[in-house]
Amino acid sequence: MKHIKTIFFLFSILFALNGNAQQLETLINEALINNPEIQKFELQYKRVSEKVNEVNTIPNTEFGVGYFISEPETRTGAQRFKVSAKQMLPWFGTITSRENYVSALADAKYEDIVIAKRKLMASVSQSYYKLYANITKQDILSENIKLLETYETMALTSVEVGKASAVDVLRLQMRQNELQQLKDVLQQQFLAEQTMLNNLLNRENDIEVNVVKDLLIPKEDFETTTENLALHPELLKYDKLFTSIEQSELLNQKESSPMIGFGLDYINVAERPNMNFSDNGKDIIMPMVSVSIPIFNKKYKSISKQNELEQQEILSQKQERLNTLETLLDKAVNERISARISHNTATKNIKQAKDAEQILIKSYETGTIDFNDVLDIQELQLKFQMSQIESIKNYYVQSTIINYLTN
Repeated sequence: MKHIKTIFFLFSILFALNGNAQQLETLINEALINNPEIQKFELQYKRVSEKVNEVNTIPNTEFGVGYFISEPETRTGAQRFKVSAKQMLPWFGTITSRENYVSALADAKYEDIVIAKRKLMASVSQSYYKLYANITKQDILSENIKLLETYETMALTSVEVGKASAVDVLRLQMRQNELQQLKDVLQQQFLAEQTMLNNLLNRENDIEVNVVKDLLIPKEDFETTTENLALHPELLKYDKLFTSIEQSELLNQKESSPMIGFGLDYINVAERPNMNFSDNGKDIIMPMVSVSIPIFNKKYKSISKQNELEQQEILSQKQERLNTLETLLDKAVNERISARISHNTATKNIKQAKDAEQILIKSYETGTIDFNDVLDIQELQLKFQMSQIESIKNYYVQSTIINYLTN
């Protein structure tokens, strides 16, 4: 399918960055195979498709048997019993119209499968990038905790020579405790998100998901084609529903036509005793033709009116959904641009924070370090690092939404 190939190509950079990471493509394939929601829609499609065989039938053949309790006498003898058979046939093309109607319903139901697969791919991808952001933030916190431990050692040395107070050491320790708390919380959030991803893949909740840790924003955004939005499965479904109503109306017109019936009556006649003539005891065979005409039935006119109103409703629903999708696409494009801007700003700020850190280290070598400045710079650096990771995650999450809408 085209949209599956597109998302694999879009995120191929992810696979190249870390060959040991579990590939997003593998997770998506597993989800498409095992996800129960996809299986549900596929079964619904098969069930609706099977109805073609159900409607490819004619009315039941009617058989009747009657026995004359009081045998009526005729010239050729007494009538003893009667056997009849009758078959009604729908108007020409009615069965074909039924098949076309059910096939149109099946086509509309198939779009549910396509939509569900697209949404599943987007959900798996977004969950994957949330795990990326979480584990990367944990690594950043670990690095900052180690950095604070280094500063703590420096502070202890400064306390010994009288160039710092014990309060500076306590502040650094409290900051380490705070960062450790943030890391522990992230670890729990990672497990919760991992459970969600495993559920999308319909597998055990505690299966470990390995994600890439070095993810970069590409230099250029992939092309966004808004024209493709009109071909989105969520909109194509309305087109197919509209077609199914057209087929329903054609079927309604056929069913409002007369039905033709063919039958045969057989009456058994007993011979008249003590009489001899050519037709004595001759059985009666009577072919029959009948016509069923809905003269006083307003049902079919009402169905035609309902079909007309339903088509108008579908057109309104389609326009409403198109407006919503256009809004979502515009929002995703703008938020992706914002993510790139945030990433660029955070990258510059991280560089400047590291420069400030180097200045503090040199100040320590001259014996003039201020540990309040150390904490301020460390806090700013962590803030910028977290912002950078969040902007990368947002960039790919918004790219996933754009891909869902346009490919």
